[in-house]
Amino acid sequence: MIKPHRPLAAGTVADHYQELDRLYREVWGEHVHHGLWRTGRETPLEAVEQLTAFVAEQANIQSGDRVVDIGSGYGASARLIAKRFDAAVTALTIVPAQQAFAEATNPVGTNPRYLLRDWLENDLPGQSFDAAYAIESSEHMDDKARAFSEAFRVLRSGGRFAICAWIASEDARPWEKRNLLEPICREGRLPGMGTETEYRDMLTEAGFEVEAVTEISREVRDTWAICVRRAIGRFFTDPAGRAYLLSTASRNRIFAVTLVRIWLAYRTGAMRYLVFRAHRPEY
Repeated sequence: MIKPHRPLAAGTVADHYQELDRLYREVWGEHVHHGLWRTGRETPLEAVEQLTAFVAEQANIQSGDRVVDIGSGYGASARLIAKRFDAAVTALTIVPAQQAFAEATNPVGTNPRYLLRDWLENDLPGQSFDAAYAIESSEHMDDKARAFSEAFRVLRSGGRFAICAWIASEDARPWEKRNLLEPICREGRLPGMGTETEYRDMLTEAGFEVEAVTEISREVRDTWAICVRRAIGRFFTDPAGRAYLLSTASRNRIFAVTLVRIWLAYRTGAMRYLVFRAHRPEY
């Protein structure tokens, strides 16, 4: 497990996304996750929606399913799955700005249901969901084993679980760990970046049967080239964004540098993007 040299303080992850709220939405949009380029001709919006649809397929989400979105961001994936797959989605985030934005998208609707709640203290009833998914949220959880145990607890017998995660290569070289992976964890507010083996072991120990692991690193890595270009463009055209990046009072401005590190980590193979498919065994 790659970890920052100094453990992250409590509330650091929520603060990161709260402070960068405007930047995230303006640079990348409501889907705060990678895009999936199958043909290379997709627009960024088509790519992020394609990733969400792929996750829904991995979790085998069906019409009428009760689904939980673990770390839902602005709720865009939850809204797509609720509409396209006719599922009842409960979406959790720890970031007030994200929850408020999501609520504003359907102020009189009840699907998705948006909760401002830590997944590790989710207080959801046991065996109450048919499927669960986590798109790039497990990386931000300090106790990943407990996060997977909570997913197991809330899923019914036979329930399905899909996880998209940034994964450290098993063979990452010392310089890659020192100059790419550890700084990505520290600057991106990741308490730890696990390997494929570690994720498999934690899922199995939680009680899941791991059915498949799909690597889509090459299909998602263009996300970061686009983000870098857009961030540079914002710097020269957006006075507020430029002022944020230049201000020493900005707690998370270092993430502008992290964008480049992530792009390089994908290019060198130090970081991988994997989709895990698992289920709670029938009994």
